[in-house]
Amino acid sequence: MAQPKRQLRTLERGILCLAIGAAVLLGPRFLQGTRWFDMVAGAYVVGWFALALGVALVAVGLFKRGE
Repeated sequence: MAQPKRQLRTLERGILCLAIGAAVLLGPRFLQGTRWFDMVAGAYVVGWFALALGVALVAVGLFKRGE
């Protein structure tokens, strides 16, 4: 029973990383003219890293689920 619970956590973390990465990359489009723009626009490397990590976690979770 511990195995399916671990897989679900991996998928949840992957989806959360994908959401964070998308928010960081798309954030500057919606924050133009605010004081948060410079901070979020400068974090594009973090956004791409979060997207890559999210894709990897989702892939591992789906791969483990198929076993």
